[in-house]
Formats: sequence, structure tokens, C-alpha cells
Amino acid sequence: MKKIFKILAITLAILVIGVAIFYVSVNESLPKGVEGKEADALANKMLKALNYEAYQDAEVFEWSFRNQHFYKWNKKEHTVEVSWDDNVVQLHTKKNKDSKVIRSSNESNHEQLIKIATDYFNNDSFWLVAPFKVYDNGVKRSIVKYNNSDALLVTYTSGGSTPGDSYLWILDENGLPTSFKMWVSIIPIGGLEASWNDWITTENGIQLPTKHKIGIINRFLDLGEVKSSNPKADEMANQVLKRINHNAYKNTRFLEWSFGGRRSFKWDKQQHIAEVSWGKNKVILHPNELEKSTLFIEDKETSTDKEKLVKRAESIFNNDSFWLVAPHKLFELGIIRSVVQREGANALKVKYTTGGSTPGDSYIWILDDSFLPIKYLMNVPSMKMEEVPATWEEWITTESGTLLPKMHTFSTGRKLSMGDVKAYN
Repeated sequence: MKKIFKILAITLAILVIGVAIFYVSVNESLPKGVEGKEADALANKMLKALNYEAYQDAEVFEWSFRNQHFYKWNKKEHTVEVSWDDNVVQLHTKKNKDSKVIRSSNESNHEQLIKIATDYFNNDSFWLVAPFKVYDNGVKRSIVKYNNSDALLVTYTSGGSTPGDSYLWILDENGLPTSFKMWVSIIPIGGLEASWNDWITTENGIQLPTKHKIGIINRFLDLGEVKSSNPKADEMANQVLKRINHNAYKNTRFLEWSFGGRRSFKWDKQQHIAEVSWGKNKVILHPNELEKSTLFIEDKETSTDKEKLVKRAESIFNNDSFWLVAPHKLFELGIIRSVVQREGANALKVKYTTGGSTPGDSYIWILDDSFLPIKYLMNVPSMKMEEVPATWEEWITTESGTLLPKMHTFSTGRKLSMGDVKAYN
């Protein structure tokens, strides 16, 4: 018997020593970082890579956690539907007293179910949106040198279920996270690494992860079918299109207009060929095949300065047609729609991520009670324009049935006439 106990004691000692050696070999001390402008600049670089602007405007997030917990989070309304097993709980993240159990096999302890749902949400949402929380209240940011590159150390001094936790964000050259190292109360090993590299671009333009790999334990956290959308913004955009009879616009073949009396256009929308005229110049523009375009100077076809003037015609057409038909372009590819508050009411924010001459521009549409656009606020970084207003007025119902504007007015009082606007087939 003594021999057996001796063997067991030796075995236990070997296990303890092995665990101790393993712990010492993998455990890392929390690094010391430097707070200040450089740390904030690195945090801002990360947020830009993730499209934080779109995250701020986002309405709804959907995901799961290891196929066990399921979420539909309405961020704008501060509500979350949390489902697991036979339970469905609706959380109110700003007013916990308004949280309620929608369905459960345990009808007797709703308070406990709400607490469980809250803890699940705090943990599981962190694995989805943690990089967006670096400016939350109670967060300290500092910069750390890691593998000869700058990394962002984030410490949560308050909030969530486990205040005091720290995370070291490892970023690529564009600022997109590739992983983080954790120093958290629920994990005894400091510096455990988890990947952040299975990214998708959501419908509303946000970068979100779909799964993570936890370092040495080789464990995967699957976030399921990750989605983010702005259904209220889409509904508002559809109301605008209905008001201006977009269906008629889609079936319209020809549009004619001018721009401030300086340039004139006749656009075959179906063939996407435009006659662009200014001064002595006229270009028959093929926007999708510029090499097919033809140049006329004083009504004579010529190749003199053709490439330069065709490019000029393309730029003119992109700009001037926008002032005529921008509200009809709300659902084109590369456009992110969101609802924002302006002038005491909901307004429709539209951001162009691709296309046109200056991707990255955004416009905030102010609508009347019937959803007719009456003004927009222009954000054009290349021109240092920030919410510069211009009206959309003198809407007419054209021959084809679609609505188009004839006039714009700027805050200076300057007017921009679109001339004799026509749309027909």
C-alpha cells in the first residue's frame, strides 16, 4: 500500500511540476504601455480600418456564439433578443428593469434568466465588436512595442462583467486587427492569444469577425452567420424612391437638362451614352467604354486633345448628373444607408464607398413629411466640405412620370438651375 501511495505521490509531483513548467513557459506579464496621443492615433487607425463610422450608424447585428447562444441586437433601440436552449430573453441594455423573459421552460425565476442573458451578451458581443469599444467610458489606451511594431494595449477599468481586463491588439499595416493577447480574470494564463482575422464586410459596410482561434488550446469560437443591417434606413430610402416615382425613372430612356447655363446634356440612359456640350465642345460620351467616345469642336469631329476632353466630359457628366438624379441612386452598389438625426427629425445618410469621382463622400438627405427630398448636407472630404447644405426644389413630374428637380439653392443664396429638365421615352 505504501508503495502505491509513493507512486501516486511521485506521479502527482511530476504533474504539478509539469503544470508549473508549462505555466511559467506560456504565462506572460502584462506589458507596460505609454498613454497619450500616439496610442489614440493607433486606436483611430484601427477604427478607420473597421469602418467605425458605419458601426456608429448601424441598426441591427445578428450572430451566434458556438452555435449555443443566438443574438439579434438592435443597437439603435438598445434591445437584444438572446436565445439559448428553450429560453428567449429580451434585454434592454440602457434600462435593465425593462428586460423581460419572452419564453422559458423555467417560469419561476425570470430575474436569474435575465442575469444569465446579460452575462452571455456581455461576453459574446465582445467577441464580435470588441475593437469598436476602445473609446468606451473607463477604457485606458496605451501603445506597446510588440515584435518591433506598435500594438494597442486596452484596459477596461469599469463596465461589462469583468472590469480590469486588458487586451493587446496586434494590427496589420492598415490597422486591421489580426489577433489580441488577453490578461483577464477568468483565464489564469496571461497573454493568451486569440485570432481576429476571419473578417467579412457586412451589408452596411462594417468589418466584423466570423470566428476566432484561441492560441495554445487550439479552440475555435464560431460566431455563426454574422450580419449587420440598417432596415429602417432601407425602408426610408424605399419611401423616397416611391415618392419620386423611381419605377418610372428605371423605365425612362432619355433625360435632358443643363447645369447652371454653362453645360447641357442629352443622356440615353438605356444605352448609357450621353451628349455632353460646353463652350465649343461636344462629346458623345460612352462612360463604360471611353475609347468609343467621339469629340466635336465647333460641330466638327476631331481627335485634337480628344483624350483630355473626353476625360473632362466624363468628370462633368458624373458631377452634373448627380445634381439631377442622386435620389434615384440610393440602392446602387457600394452605397451605405443609415438613419441619423438632423433638424429634430430622422434624416437619411447615404455614403458612397465606390464609384463616381470621389468615393468616400456622404450626403444627409432632409425629407419633407411625404419623403420628398428638400435638401441635403454634403460631406466631401476632398473639397473639405462638411455638412454644406443645398436645397432640392422645384420638383417636376416629367413626361415619363418620374420626378426630377429644376433648382438648387446654396446657403449663400446662390442658385443652380438645371434648365429645361426633361425625361421621356
